[in-house]
Formats: sequence, C-alpha cells, structure tokens
Amino acid sequence: MKELTRRRFVQSAFMAGTGALWAKGHALAQSESTEPAVAGPNEMLGVAIVGVGGRGMTHRGAFLEQSNAEIRYIVDPDPARAQASCDAIEMLNRRRPKAVADMREAFDSADVDVVSTATPNHWHALCGIWAMQAGKDIYIEKPVCHSIAEGTSLVAAARKYNRMCQVGTQSRSNIAVREAMAFLHAGGIGEVKFARGLCWKRRPSIGPKGDYPIPTDVDYTLWCGPAPDTDPRLTRENFHYDWHWQRHYGNGDLGNQGPHQTDIARWGLGINSHPLSILSYGGRLGYQAERNDPLYIDAGDAANTEVSIFDYGDKCIVFETRGLEVSNDEELMRLWADPPEEQSNRKVGVVFYGSEGYLVQKSYEHCIAYDKDFALIKEFTGGGDHFRNFLDACVSRKTSDLHADVWEGHLSAALSHLGNISYYLGEHHHVSPDEARRTLENLKGPDDHPATLTRTLQHLEDNGVDLKKYPISIGPLLKFDPEKEVFPDSAAATALVSREYRQGFACPTASNV
Repeated sequence: MKELTRRRFVQSAFMAGTGALWAKGHALAQSESTEPAVAGPNEMLGVAIVGVGGRGMTHRGAFLEQSNAEIRYIVDPDPARAQASCDAIEMLNRRRPKAVADMREAFDSADVDVVSTATPNHWHALCGIWAMQAGKDIYIEKPVCHSIAEGTSLVAAARKYNRMCQVGTQSRSNIAVREAMAFLHAGGIGEVKFARGLCWKRRPSIGPKGDYPIPTDVDYTLWCGPAPDTDPRLTRENFHYDWHWQRHYGNGDLGNQGPHQTDIARWGLGINSHPLSILSYGGRLGYQAERNDPLYIDAGDAANTEVSIFDYGDKCIVFETRGLEVSNDEELMRLWADPPEEQSNRKVGVVFYGSEGYLVQKSYEHCIAYDKDFALIKEFTGGGDHFRNFLDACVSRKTSDLHADVWEGHLSAALSHLGNISYYLGEHHHVSPDEARRTLENLKGPDDHPATLTRTLQHLEDNGVDLKKYPISIGPLLKFDPEKEVFPDSAAATALVSREYRQGFACPTASNV
C-alpha cells in the first residue's frame, strides 16, 4: 500500500504535462520499473479505457464486473462516444469517469493504474508504449500492433518497465481451449505438425471509393495519430469500423480475426518463433458482382479473399480468409459437426491435423476431437475471464501469470503482417488458376496446397467472380529471418516490417523505448 502511494506521488510530480516533462517521465518510469507498485488484492485499481467503439464497450462491461477495478477515464477522439460511455457508467450508480480526447491526459493521471485499449489497430503499439512508459499496466486488443517492428517495441517496453501487457486473445483464458490444447500436447490425436485457421466471415463492400466528409466533432488528428494520412477527407463512407479494411489503419481480416486463430494454431503446435517463409495469394474480389457493376471499386484495399502459408520447417500453418458468401465446402464442413438445424457456412476456427485424428476449435468456448474416421473422441466446453486474469497479474506482478503476454501477441500478430506483406508485394501480380497451381505445386509441406487453391477458386466462382476478368494475385515466397526480423532476400519486404509515422506520433524502436 505504501509503495502504491509512493508511486502515485512520484507520478503526480513528473507526469503532469507533455514535452520536456514527458521525456523526464520516460527516464523516471524506467527507474521506477525496478520497483514496480504492488497492489493488494483489495486495492482498487483505477482504469482508463482508450477507444469505446464496439469492442471498447465490451472492455467497459468487463471492468465494471471486476471487484477491484474502477473506470476513471474514458478516452476517445469522438466526444459523443466518450460521453455516452460515461453516461452509461453513471447510470449504473458508479462514479462518473472523466472523458478526454487525448490518451496522454489519462496516462499522466495518478488516478490511473491500468489501461485498456480497443482503438483502431494503427494506435495499438504507441498507446501501449506510452502507457507503460507512464508506469501503467495495459490490456491491448488484437492485433497487438500494426507492424512487426511495433510488436518488437512493445515486448521491449514491457520488459524494460516491468509492466503487465496482456493481449486480447481471450481464448487463452477459456477453459475449452486451454483443456483442448493440453489434450493436444498430451498426444490426444497423435503427432501434430499442421494447423489450418479459418475466417469464413461475410464482409460486404464498404462502399465505393470516394471523397467523404469527416465527422465534424471528431478530433481527426488524434484519431489518425501514428498513421501518415491526415487528408481532411475520407475515402470510405463509414468513418468507424470500416478502417479495418484500409491498410493505413487496419490489417484486413487476416489481422482482425486472424490473430485469434493463428494464436491458437501456434499454441497447439508448440511454436514459439516466427516462420521461416511465407506466401500469400488472393485479392479484394467479388464486389463487382455484388454491386452488379463491372467497374465498381470498393474503398477497401485489404484482401477479402486471402490464403497465407506459414512454413516453420517441420511444421506449417495455413490461414484462409473468405469474405464473400461462403459456399458449402464438404472437406471442412463435417469437422464442425453442427446438427442440420444449426448448420451454417460461416466458420471461424482452427483445425489441427494429427497422425491419429483431428482437433477442431469451432468457437471460443467449444472444441471437438475426432479420430481418423471422424468418430467423436472428446468435447471441450467452457469460457473464462481474460480481464480477470490481467488484473490478477497486475496484483501479483508476475508476467508468467498472464495467459496472453505481449510476446505471444507479437508472434501471432506478426503472422498477419507477414502474410499481408507477401500479398501487398504481389497484389499486382495477377495469375491464372493454372499459373497459381504451378507455383503452389512447388511448395513442400503437410498441406495439399493445390487442393486448398482449388477450394478457394471454387468459392470465388460460386460468388460470381469471373477469374479471367478478375484474376487472383499471388505474392512472392519470402524467406524470413526469425531472429533479426528481416527478409534477407527482399529489401522491399523488409521495408514493410515497419512504417512511416507522423511527427509527434512515431512509435519508438525496440532500442529506444
């Protein structure tokens, strides 16, 4: 208790401003990190929630349920959203939080002990680093970063300042998945070297690329933050959420849904490193047919159909993104074992292929194991409280208590970035189905890559995509150095490991956090 009080006194002395005082705060926070505050189990932890869109409201609800947490700041550059969240909390007879637009104001406050962020992806890393430099623990939504270099910087900051940094891959806390992974690691389906992640989730067009006004009451400079785009107009119709499909701010569904499934795939395969090579193919396809306009140009620039192959030498992960209406795929549908009245072609999950059977993560709270003949072996059910796990680690001060430490989040987010890098470098390399097939036939690994291509092409054709008029793209096969985090044979790919930043919002490198 005395240590927590002492820390708050120090913070109030040096974290009250920006500029020079902010720089001093960095140095003092570093010295404080050797003696982090330890809150008792009954100590009330002050919470700042940054970003209160759809997922941010989930954060708000989760912290309201915690007995040792009080929401004291709501941060959002959209004042209507911020005030609405404060109103909702006050209506529950709770203390009204303070609404601010700039997260640094909340980080400067001695009333804040932990931060929870559900901002757009391009803000995740800098928000986390600023919070940890200010002496706060932080819960960061997936993907934990917008680029590979940002993930490395987050890990460095968490270790340097001895902060708890939890990533929002909540399956790590769910009983069903935890027990299924233990079953897998114990040899429940034999030797496992291959996992397939799926995001078959319908994503309609976000509207035509155009020139749209920014909501007048939104602080757009703060909203953009690290992104190098401060054009006073938008190219998308919907200001909120649809940033996911524009690469300045989001990472497509490979970086939106993908980190949940790639994280589970790595976990099940026992992989604790980056892959050795990556190749992606696909495109942003089908919206011409959806709009019945052959010249239609969607405002998004992230792939809505994307297959990424991650090779680890002796193991492999394949991730499939399908954003169009999902057609029946008999090869994989039977693994979900839905009764006829509940069958849906919308599938999000992971399939593990073992020498003695299969294990399917079909939801966050349900996993199924089968033998080689698809006879049921075992089912796993049950949820968990990822936010509770985070707060418990904030009290214990043990990184090992976190179910989803930033290192795990970095490795899983990096898969999204690696897959997208291959796609971005090859997005103008359009190929016929036969050309794509010849390329994939040369790839070694446990998956039948040409068969996966065939299923993907069939999906596109089922959605009215004329593959002659709108061919898929295929990226280069990129070799990656997992230790140096560079592409030894591609300077163009290495350049995409990081990004350009706006002045005042640059994410520091790992050596400068």
